[in-house]
Amino acid sequence: MPVPGAQAAGGPSGVRAKGAYLLDSGANRPLWSKAADTRRPMASTTKIMTAMIILDGRGTDLGRRITVKKSYRDYVVRHGASTADLRVGDKLTVRQLLYGLLLPSGCDSAYALADTFGRGNTEARRTKSFISKMNARASSLGLRNTRYDSFDGISHGGNYSTPRDLVRLARYALGNRTFASIVKSSVTRQKAVNVNRTYTWYNTNELLGSYRGAIGIKTGTGKASGSCLVFAARRGNRTVIGTVLNAPNRYADAAKMLDHAFHTRTRTTVGPRRLPAGAQRD
Repeated sequence: MPVPGAQAAGGPSGVRAKGAYLLDSGANRPLWSKAADTRRPMASTTKIMTAMIILDGRGTDLGRRITVKKSYRDYVVRHGASTADLRVGDKLTVRQLLYGLLLPSGCDSAYALADTFGRGNTEARRTKSFISKMNARASSLGLRNTRYDSFDGISHGGNYSTPRDLVRLARYALGNRTFASIVKSSVTRQKAVNVNRTYTWYNTNELLGSYRGAIGIKTGTGKASGSCLVFAARRGNRTVIGTVLNAPNRYADAAKMLDHAFHTRTRTTVGPRRLPAGAQRD
């Protein structure tokens, strides 16, 4: 009988993450797994679903302007959360806030989007409504081992997923052109609509620009979750998607898994892209 959490035979060696899953996206064929269905905290990889609730909305206007509230900034200060450093009173479009959500992993951007697209007459009711939408979408996508209790990954004890579920969600999300375009961007500069202020946001995913063919997707880090990464790479006509949860070195693990998928040996030379000083980490 296999030991729970043990690595499957014939896969990449030395992957230290507690949970991992690797998929050939085009064929929808599993390539390798490690504790693929064990539920674990997922930190800011939660924001993949946050983005998809917006992008899947019928008639969503990506040019809609949203005003940054003080409560959004207070939220990230209170939780010591990753931030897009949104400034109170600035107006940004939904599209711009999606960049702020997915590149610097801005919990303030997540709050702004959840507050705008949830229903209710208070921020608390609107954000709760938005989280309900996230859980309904997880159910409709067949993500049986996924549950959200937050819009950004700052959990209240009930925010979890599995490597398999996260890869399934990532495969679905990459089918959206806007999402795919955003998550493959290493850096973006976005000018506020109403004031002369430009936001420069760097992608916290250091696999971009360091592993050949990397196209996203999302980082996550927390005390309970450890370091997490949902990643994807494309070479030729082949796209591979993977997840590592609670990984001592998520980028080394991802490179080993992608090397296994692409039958390459680049892991000895690949090194994470270095983010500029002051750039947001996640």
